[in-house]
This record gives sequence, structure tokens and C-alpha cells, in this order.
Amino acid sequence: MSNYILLEHLKVQNANCIAGFTYGFPAITHFLGYTHALSRKLQQQFGIELTGCAVVCHQHQVQAYQPSGWGDYVFALTRNPLILKNGNAETAPIVEEGRMHLTVSLILESSKAFSSSQQQQLVETLTVLAQRQKLAGGQVICLKGVSLYSDDDEQALSRKLLRKVLPGFVLTDRSELLKQHYQQLIATQPNATMLDAWLNFAALTYQAVTAEDVDSSTEQHAVEWVRVPKLDKGYLVPITTGYKAISALYPAGAVANSRDPQYPFCFVESAYGVGQWLSPHRVPDVRDVVWRYRQQGPWYLCTTNTSQNALKLHPEQEAALAELPETELTYF
Repeated sequence: MSNYILLEHLKVQNANCIAGFTYGFPAITHFLGYTHALSRKLQQQFGIELTGCAVVCHQHQVQAYQPSGWGDYVFALTRNPLILKNGNAETAPIVEEGRMHLTVSLILESSKAFSSSQQQQLVETLTVLAQRQKLAGGQVICLKGVSLYSDDDEQALSRKLLRKVLPGFVLTDRSELLKQHYQQLIATQPNATMLDAWLNFAALTYQAVTAEDVDSSTEQHAVEWVRVPKLDKGYLVPITTGYKAISALYPAGAVANSRDPQYPFCFVESAYGVGQWLSPHRVPDVRDVVWRYRQQGPWYLCTTNTSQNALKLHPEQEAALAELPETELTYF
């Protein structure tokens, strides 16, 4: 039996929209951290463990603007109160921060069924806890409702659950497309790196195009800058998917100024992959879009199951991927 908890339409203000080299949406680790914090509280009171989380975005607004009405965007920063320094009131330094307002629905995967005697109390408890915690550093200002779902029929449960989060877009992991694109890139550019392949999903590229009826050897001419379309495989975006250890694991208290000296410490850097935004009606099985932790060796990654149903690749792409050696996600 599958068991899910739906936190419907969480409105969050001033969430962190910067994630490593990317911006525009919080890192997936924020949402799994939010789920883990809820899970620890529910385990103590109800014995329920939350093992994953699906993220559906309904609305987002990055707090940025164009100073001159065109060109690059800059973040809208807050003006902090004056500080007292040497008896004088001085302007506090501005630390650039990226903030956004967003409305999301979270589908939490539960490890056990909900007994009829605890369902009402569980809903009331989650209604309070979900709005008390911060999400991606932002304040939860509104929650439409909390619903519990349990069913042996996974397909019927998926249809019922995903219909509740329409309209919206659900984020899923498609980092296997990054591996595939990298292999295609080095076939034509032997010196290309995984970073070059990842930037093809992230960068906006333009190229100069000359009119066909102009003789470039004898005539001066103007060129037209045309935007190069990104890979036509869906609404693909670069995302931060986890971390990789870059040092040994130090004993508790061995590293000064660590966040919690009671636990072992390790230095890490961000790992990046590729995600895809899908309309929920295109997802036949909700299990395919639930993000879960995966830790192996130095890698600590958040992944979804993208090998089934509508998220399955084209047969030609599957055949190509099957011949490739196993590679890790982008790390730099």
C-alpha cells in the first residue's frame, strides 16, 4: 500500500532563490530538508517516517528588476537599519541575497499507513508544523490544506493525487540526459568537459547570421544576432542536486566553528544536474517524481525514479545510454 501526505498550496515569501551557480528556484535539498524536519517531529508523536517529497510549483516571483528597463536583472535588496559605530549611526553594509515568493504543493511519501484513529490528529498537527517551519529560508504565510492518501491501486491513487495539484508543474530529475548530451558533445568536440555539456542547458547563446545574398569578401554588411535554441527535449533546467565530499570525515569537534560540534564534519561542494518541469497530467505514477536521498561514497544526491512510464526515454535514446559507461553527475 502506498501512503502520501499532500500539503496543498504552501505560500512562501522571501525564499532563497540562489542555489550554487543557478538561480530562479530553491535547491531540491531545501525541500528534502523541510521534509526531514517534519519527519523527525512526526516520528516522535505518530511513529511515521517521511521518505521522500515531490515538488509542484504553482506560482513564482523572483525579487529582481532591470535598473534601466532593459538588460541584465539585479536582485531587489533590503535596506537594513542603521548601525551604531563609534557613537555614530552608519549605514549597514548590503549583502546581496536572492529572494523570491512562490506557491508550491508538496507530496510527502510516508513509510506506513495512517490509522483511522490518528488521521484527524495528524492533519491538525501537520497544519501547524508545516506553517511553523521555514521553507528554503522563507516564511510560510498560508497553507490551503492537508490531505492523506492511502491506496493499494497505485495508478488510481496517482491520478487522484496529481489531479489535486493542477494547474502546476512538477519537477523531476533528468540528469541522464546530461550524460547523453555529454557523449554526443565529445564526439564533435573531443576537449569538451561535463561543464560544457551542463552549460548548454543553462546558458543563453546567440550566434551571428549573415544574409545569404551578401558577398562577405567584397561588401561591408551587418549581421543579425539570432538566439540558439536549447535542446528540444522538454522544459529542461539546470538544478543543484546535492553535494560531493572534498575532504576526509573529521571527528566531532575537530574542526573549529562548525555548525554542530557534536557530529563528524566533512567539507563538500555542490553537485549539479538537469531537471525537467512536467505538467502533472503527464505523470502516470507519482512514485516517478518523488525526490529521495541517495548516498554512495563521497556523493550525497537527491534523485527521482525516471526510468518508467511517461518519463521513459525514447527507445533509441535508451539504447544509446545502455552502451555508455556509468558516470557521475557534474561536479565543479
